[in-house]
Amino acid sequence: MERAMCSTAARTDDPTHRCHSRKTKDLLFSAIGRSRPALCRWPARRRLSERHRGAMGGHVDEIRKIREARELAARRALRGLAYEVPSEGEETDDDDDLPDAEEITAADELLASVAVPQDTPKPHAGPRSPAKAAPLVAASLTTAWSSEAATPGHPADHPGEPADVFCVRFAPDDELVAAGCGDGVVRVYHADTGRLAYSLVDDSLNLPTTCLRFRPSGAASKTKNVLLAANSDGTVKHWHITSARCLHTITEDNNQVYALDYDVDGTHFATAGRDCHIRVYDEATKTVVTTLQSSLDRATTGYQGETVRSGHSNRIFGLRFGAQPDALLSGGWDNTVQLWDVRTGHTAVSIYGPHVCGDALDLSGHYILSGSWRPDDQLQLWDVRTGGLVTTFPWLPSGRDREPCQVYAAQFSRHDGGRTVVAGGSGANEVRAFSVEGRKAVATLTLPKGVYGLDLSADGKQVAAAAGDNAVRVLRMPA
Repeated sequence: MERAMCSTAARTDDPTHRCHSRKTKDLLFSAIGRSRPALCRWPARRRLSERHRGAMGGHVDEIRKIREARELAARRALRGLAYEVPSEGEETDDDDDLPDAEEITAADELLASVAVPQDTPKPHAGPRSPAKAAPLVAASLTTAWSSEAATPGHPADHPGEPADVFCVRFAPDDELVAAGCGDGVVRVYHADTGRLAYSLVDDSLNLPTTCLRFRPSGAASKTKNVLLAANSDGTVKHWHITSARCLHTITEDNNQVYALDYDVDGTHFATAGRDCHIRVYDEATKTVVTTLQSSLDRATTGYQGETVRSGHSNRIFGLRFGAQPDALLSGGWDNTVQLWDVRTGHTAVSIYGPHVCGDALDLSGHYILSGSWRPDDQLQLWDVRTGGLVTTFPWLPSGRDREPCQVYAAQFSRHDGGRTVVAGGSGANEVRAFSVEGRKAVATLTLPKGVYGLDLSADGKQVAAAAGDNAVRVLRMPA
């Protein structure tokens, strides 16, 4: 179901806010370009009604409960305690309305691999669980600014209620930072000062915004400064930043959208989420051109003499297009990362292992980057040509409690061809930067609460972070 327009949005330039705060071989993947949006100067505010806040709370509470239950289970495992069965009504990784996937066997893992010619060099397999002491980190990321996301209150000078922050994204020119929040509002900040520039509000949407992407600067559309926002109610919205207008809304019935991405030229975008399907849309017509089915359909395909089962069997949280528009990377709760050939609708490479719970997939050159929400082997590089493990970045616990960091978000740097990896997560609540060549951490910062989303600026100098303390932050990379 589609509708052409959304209700009126509010624009804000408010200086009084409170500041704190992945058959495709030999693909070469590269970064995408971006355009510069203009700034708005007219202030406005909007307050959510009590009825809307009540509807919103169910989805926010669901996401909070999932995170809390998983983090509690992780802490108990670290202490050698048995995993407790969730109480009645509590959300788990399994969906009651979806058939259970079959148990994974050794044969399944073999089927998930791709036949590789004998003369193909084998990538180096890094250590899976390094036993050495945690390496010293040479530098620290520093906080440029921190701003609390809050729903405006009444009277106007009231600070309002704090809003959860789920995702962040730099504008193409690094001038703005967009943050998707638990109250359905997309808040857009000036990247240099943290001052709120726009509040993108749709009165009909009061559920969490889960993923954001700016439309690439090379897109053919005449309309610039467009932001794509995914929401947990199954809607995908096109926002025009500078006018604070919702240009178009797509609704995926019976789905919650957790991930999306544009292809390199902005002519198509893909969405995925709770129903395990991946939908590829035409950007001009806003219609589905391809649906990549879940593995629950038991679809199989032959590739290089092997049988490969395509698709996911559980929620999808990560999507990333490659340099070629027909290559699309996906990952989620079923512990697989899959590289799709969109032309055939089947996977060319399937990797078993990564447990992706957020925007933690990326591609650069011959490398696939995966971030997993687990206490070890959290951050890994894979060979896109073979699906083989290249290395596991050493991310040992640090600090007094020595609690591991479990990754929600990860990406390559774009300005230098992917020489740096930045990742963040919960547990140890850290953001770390790693050298791809040196395979070691080069900078770190510990935050008060978990890191649920991040984005590295186009120039590689700053990292935007969405944290569990309702704050949007911009961090400076060490020189």
